[in-house]
Amino acid sequence: MRSLVIIPARFNSTRFPGKPLININGKTMIQRVYEQVKKCQEATDIIIATDDTKIYNHIKSFNGSVIMTLKNHISGTDRCNEVVKKINKKYDVIINIQGDEPIINPQQITKIINCFQNSSTEIVTLAKKNPSTKMIKDPNTVKVNFNENMIATSFYRTQENPKNPGYKHIGIYGFKPEVLSQICKLPASKNEVKFNLEQLRWLDNGYQIKITKTNFDSIAIDTKEDLENLLENYSSQLS
Repeated sequence: MRSLVIIPARFNSTRFPGKPLININGKTMIQRVYEQVKKCQEATDIIIATDDTKIYNHIKSFNGSVIMTLKNHISGTDRCNEVVKKINKKYDVIINIQGDEPIINPQQITKIINCFQNSSTEIVTLAKKNPSTKMIKDPNTVKVNFNENMIATSFYRTQENPKNPGYKHIGIYGFKPEVLSQICKLPASKNEVKFNLEQLRWLDNGYQIKITKTNFDSIAIDTKEDLENLLENYSSQLS
């Protein structure tokens, strides 16, 4: 099964501008993400998608694979779709990895790719059980519900049932190439706009999002405080 992993890396982050190039114990964040993804043996090809020449030149400096994309993309999903259109290769699976997770576990990528052994699979993402109390209350931590068939039924920011910790959504996605193309043509749905969650557009339009569980947490660097937390609590994973 041929898989393409795309890592969107935008320079002008609202909360942490220039974060792909921040130094984390001697390596930039985007280099760390790239090197972690390369540990996944099931990943056929890996490409970083950026809209910034500084990021582009830096990736070239460590011999990473990179493509320049437009600046006006609303989401990383749209940026991934541009890359797929630009390259002249056929893949069975397209994986979207956030460019701000420097200790992403390659086993998570493998789990997503393996889900596409089932030909009916359209979209796959991850969920981790029992988020912390802080995460449950944090609207920036997205939660997910799913049915007995492991198909997502809702994504939300505010905890629906405080007594049930539920599952934290881990924002890594796998797509069939044709499904990725289709969802990027859809207009934003009311739920997507209301909750600022693009995956609700896909649900609202009848696409099935397969959930696979993971024991590994997601450590995204969205703020300087997140970076301090990474250095303080996860330094052993920063080789």
